[in-house]
Amino acid sequence: MFATIGHVLRLARAGFILAREGVFSGVDAATLPLEARPALWLAGLVARSGGGVERLAPAIAQLGPSYVKLGQSLATRPDVVGVAVARELEALQDRMAPFPREVAVNVVEKAFGRPIGDVFSELSEPVAAASVAQVHRGKVIEDGVEKQVAVKVLRPGIERRFRRDLGDMFFAARQVQRFSIEAQRLNPVGVVDTLARSVKIEMDFRLEAAAASEFAENTHGDDDFLVPRVDWDRCGREVMTLEWIEGIPLSDLDALRRSGADLPRLGRTLIQSFLRHAVRDGFFHADMHPGNLFLTPEGRLAAVDFGIMGRLGLKERRFLAEILYGFITRDYRRVAEVHFEAGYVPGHYRVADFAQAIRAVGEPIHSRRADEISMAKLLTLLFEITALFDMRTRIELVMLQKTMVVVEGVARSLDPRLDMWSTAEPVVRSWIEDNLGPRAKIADAGQSLAALAHVAAQTPDMLMRAGRIVEKFETMAEGGLALAPQTVKAIGRANAASHKLWRYGFAFACLIIIILLWR
Repeated sequence: MFATIGHVLRLARAGFILAREGVFSGVDAATLPLEARPALWLAGLVARSGGGVERLAPAIAQLGPSYVKLGQSLATRPDVVGVAVARELEALQDRMAPFPREVAVNVVEKAFGRPIGDVFSELSEPVAAASVAQVHRGKVIEDGVEKQVAVKVLRPGIERRFRRDLGDMFFAARQVQRFSIEAQRLNPVGVVDTLARSVKIEMDFRLEAAAASEFAENTHGDDDFLVPRVDWDRCGREVMTLEWIEGIPLSDLDALRRSGADLPRLGRTLIQSFLRHAVRDGFFHADMHPGNLFLTPEGRLAAVDFGIMGRLGLKERRFLAEILYGFITRDYRRVAEVHFEAGYVPGHYRVADFAQAIRAVGEPIHSRRADEISMAKLLTLLFEITALFDMRTRIELVMLQKTMVVVEGVARSLDPRLDMWSTAEPVVRSWIEDNLGPRAKIADAGQSLAALAHVAAQTPDMLMRAGRIVEKFETMAEGGLALAPQTVKAIGRANAASHKLWRYGFAFACLIIIILLWR
């Protein structure tokens, strides 16, 4: 009861801040349910003059880091919030004022139980600060050699704040999903759950370090992509230490040009690296904004900040690869069949009808120049089409689409005339040949034979266990089932309770019958 009141009061405060900034002024009351229209009318009364949807990002920033994270998630969901709102939410930046170095030193010393000088030979003032943590440049001495490291320190008190705000968001999402059929398809609870899981991982740096380690293993053989090494001796729940990456951030285009970098080549490297991670590995960096990407002096693309990672199963990877390849080759029938094979579209629809709808997305794109084609926009349009066929929102695919929007935007900033299809085609085609072609079928056959051999080897043991089970059943049939004394007593108490309830029920029924007969 008190928790519900707390949720309502805090959500009311958030609603008031948004209303005061006038972000609801453009909402058409006719599109809202009747019960929501009085709230819209009240929002109009408190709205400041000159407000509008363009005030949405500043208003959300006032609500704190949890809502900034939510806004960034919703920026990738135009199917939920509308295109105009999603475009405004893209302006949200996860930047916060840094906390003092002394506070960071206390966090580090508490995490490792040692003075700061025993952990790092040097720790700078903060060089970057976000909602969850901030980064310091540090130095360590190993085997007499001084090494530069990046030290990420958790912001004090942030866990409690996120836990409270996420509880409010779950409460609001459940209410919306409960009373709206359309919301059930869009799955707002799933959106908040994805946010909660990503934040949970972000706030435990041991998990982020593990993600960086796995990501480094996956990309070990990629000559054009670099992931910093993890310093496990200086990693804990609230502190993470990685190799320091020297390079030019991809957000600094002028510096990249002055360095003489081949920007079109760098754009192609970015797109192909992302597709390799998503399709080949099923594990990709899901926060690839230009501030997290660097060009090293050796000409490699480096990534940092592994708090938000995306993961795709084999089914989703096949789905993605075949969809992209189907659009590249204009095989819309195959794209439709992949949706049905994956179980994403209800079976009562026809494949031919779905293929026709997909053609409506693909053909206008193919009529444009190569540098005008957007894979991210294609996936957005595809999700809009699937809504007509009751396809439920797939959270893992939403994260993929969100990342693709960001990656494509960065690549276009490096090369505005980048041909997305010719860049993506080699990676996608190679994966399809390796995993869905003849070689893959031979490999699958080999795995099936190995599985059969394993079963055959286990058969004698399984037959012996089956024989013992049969013997026990025969013993039970001959001598009855023996129960422990405690079990017998529990059954007796349950029977007594049920008989007592039956007697009361019977007496009550008789009383009702007597009253009816008397009347």
